[in-house]
Amino acid sequence: QVQLVESGGGLVQPGGSLRLSCAASGSFVVINPMGWYRQAPGKQRELVAGITNGGITNYADSVKGRFTITRDNAKNTVALQMNSLKPEDTAVYYCNARALVVYGRWNDYWGQGTQVTVSS
Repeated sequence: QVQLVESGGGLVQPGGSLRLSCAASGSFVVINPMGWYRQAPGKQRELVAGITNGGITNYADSVKGRFTITRDNAKNTVALQMNSLKPEDTAVYYCNARALVVYGRWNDYWGQGTQVTVSS
């Protein structure tokens, strides 16, 4: 099993910054890729950013230039630096990872979510 634990959410004013972190633990061979999703009330969960072991990143158009995703492969952690936050960024943010639990079996795992609220 793989467990993902997020941290760093909170309340911030528009234009402010937050840094989300996610740590993976459990039994697995490798995790690749890792990423962040978010879900606002009444809306579908959407991909915010993803990153492969090789450092290839992918961002939602709405966050390009403002958010930066990084990961530490050795520590199996991923972080999301969020700058210039807007009220529309308000959502529950979920850490996501695809893990090779046993050879030949890849599964998707989700953290419990951390609330990010951008409001004045």
